[in-house]
Amino acid sequence: MANPNVFIFAVPENPDECNEKMERYGCELKLGDRDWHIPGGDHEDTMAEIASTASAMVGTSIRSSPITRRILEANPELRIVAKCTVGTDDIDVDAATELGILVCHAPTESNCWGVAEGTVSMILTKLKQQRERDRAIKEGGWKSQDHYGIYLGRRSSDGYEGITLGLIGLGRIGARVAQLFAPWNFRIIACDPYIDDDRFVRNGVEKVDMDTLLAQSDIVSLHCVNNAETRKLMNAEKFAKMKPSAIFVNTSRGKNVDEEALIEALRNDVIAGACVDAFWDEPIAAESPFRSMGDKVLLSGHMISYNRQSNLGPGFAWASDAVIQALAGEVPNNVFNPEVIEKWKERFGGTSVLTVNEPPPDHPGYGPPNP
Repeated sequence: MANPNVFIFAVPENPDECNEKMERYGCELKLGDRDWHIPGGDHEDTMAEIASTASAMVGTSIRSSPITRRILEANPELRIVAKCTVGTDDIDVDAATELGILVCHAPTESNCWGVAEGTVSMILTKLKQQRERDRAIKEGGWKSQDHYGIYLGRRSSDGYEGITLGLIGLGRIGARVAQLFAPWNFRIIACDPYIDDDRFVRNGVEKVDMDTLLAQSDIVSLHCVNNAETRKLMNAEKFAKMKPSAIFVNTSRGKNVDEEALIEALRNDVIAGACVDAFWDEPIAAESPFRSMGDKVLLSGHMISYNRQSNLGPGFAWASDAVIQALAGEVPNNVFNPEVIEKWKERFGGTSVLTVNEPPPDHPGYGPPNP
């Protein structure tokens, strides 16, 4: 029996240990090209050719050269596409489900918690004008009324009502953001039709509808996956419902936002500012309007979760274990499209294509979403 091919379509950081593990199970690894990340290229032909012999695909994000239906159809024996990140918006999940292919992701705490911490740091930097104060001193200045921050506490005795934080999405990341801001005594509200009411209560969050959240929030922070329902969820109509003094934060997915609408809202002072880590196309173009908006925006290059102590390593470990399990005919514990599992079992369940006769790894994952 020939060794199964694994197509690593987007190579993560420090992949050696996980790659060696897949090779130990007899996998032949086919590595993608880092240039595929550059926007504007068309690499579908090359990717489909490599995928035509692959029993599994694994990698980090690759939005500029996504995993299309054509790539998924290249080999009828493709069992799994495993991401080492939480997002799957660069995979045609509907096509994978139709074709009986598992799509797995890796919502590890090192990733999710990093996003939450980065979100909090962006918000505080923006509200407290830390960049502006630092720059003023370095340029020879001193105190300036232009660089007053916003008081974040809540005091009712003098009429100051404090900050209202609005979270669109109360999953792992949204809930963690709420927990991190709880000691600041914010009023925290959230809109998420897919989360049980008790999760709002446990996290000290008030459940509201979208219009209420937009109208009452001083900060609107977006924390949802990207799919057909959330594509351009934030658009011109929704920005118009926000306070003119409010800031918008997107550390989720670029395509959750109508980017042109956000740019116009900023240009026309419909909203006061934005913190953006995820963009429609990445990296953003040299002529992107975001680059010329100065302190009105706080930008990050889709690396909000990156920390020195934890990057995509835990996610790649989970994803590579999922690959080994799928190639052994077992269903991993991090399937993003669970509706495909029964169909997948009919095709591949119990049938191993691994050439190493040892049990596949039992990856513990990271448990249920944090309450």
